[in-house]
Amino acid sequence: MLRIGRIPYINCFPVYGGIDRGVVPLNGTLIDGIPTALNRLMANGELDVSVVSAVEYARDAQRYLLLPELGITSDGPVRSVLLFSRRAPRELTGQRVLVSRSSMTSVALLELLFEHVWHARPDFVLGDAELADIARFDETPHEARLVIGDAALKLFDDANRGGIFAERYPYRIDLGAAWKSWTGLPFVFAVWVAQRTTPVHAALSAHASLIASRDWGLQHLDILSAQAALASGVSRRACAEYFSGLDYRLSYPHLAGLTEFFRRLVLAGRVPDGTLTFLPAA
Repeated sequence: MLRIGRIPYINCFPVYGGIDRGVVPLNGTLIDGIPTALNRLMANGELDVSVVSAVEYARDAQRYLLLPELGITSDGPVRSVLLFSRRAPRELTGQRVLVSRSSMTSVALLELLFEHVWHARPDFVLGDAELADIARFDETPHEARLVIGDAALKLFDDANRGGIFAERYPYRIDLGAAWKSWTGLPFVFAVWVAQRTTPVHAALSAHASLIASRDWGLQHLDILSAQAALASGVSRRACAEYFSGLDYRLSYPHLAGLTEFFRRLVLAGRVPDGTLTFLPAA
C-alpha cells in the first residue's frame, strides 16, 4: 500500500475532501505533515507519493515524477503566503526578517523578491509561524516575518478586520500578488510528485484518486469552507474567498510560471538545472 503525503493546511481540503469522506477510494495510507516535513520524508524515500514544495522538486528533479494537472497555485493574491512587516520591504536591509520553517518555496520566493524587486538585503532568521505560534510572535525581535498557511490566513483576516495585527504590521505583502506584478505569471507553490521508484500503475492509481477527489472538492466548496472555518478560526466567508483564489491545476500558464521560478532559482545558484518530467500515462 502506498504512503501518500498530505499537508494539513486548509488549502489541501479541496484535493483530499472526497477521499476523506469516502466518496473517492484511495489505495494508500495518508500521512500528514507540514510542507518541509513532507519534503524531508520524500527525500528520504519514506513516502511514495506526496504534495511537496515546488522547490523540493527543483532541488532533486532526478528523484521525482510530477503528477499532471495537480498543484496549489494562484494567479495573483494567494492570501496564505504573506510578509507581515513593520516597515516597507525596501527599508529592511540589515533588519531581522523571520522566515517560516514550514515552506522552502515561500522562503525562496521571498528571497528573490527582496533581491530583484525590493532591492534590500535583510537578515533572514528561521522562526516558527504555525497557528499555535501566533500568541508568541512578539517573543523574538523582528521587523518583519513570513507567515504561510492557516496562520497567514488568520492574520490576514484579523488585520483586514482592524484587529491587533493591522496595527502591529502596517505592511502586509501577498507574495502571490508580488510575483504576478513582477512577472505577469501565475505562481505554483506546491506540486504532487511520485518517487521514480514507485510502480507506475500504483502511482497512476493514486493520481486518479487525487484528481477525482479534487474534482469532488471543487464542486463542494461550501462544505469545505465550513470545515475550513472550524479548523482555522477564520470566517466561513473568508475561507470561501480563499478557495476561490486558488487553482489546483497545472495548465500551460501555471507551467510557464513554474518554469520561470525555477529559471530564476537556477540563475541564483539555488537549485540545479533540470527539466519538468511527468508521470507517464501508461
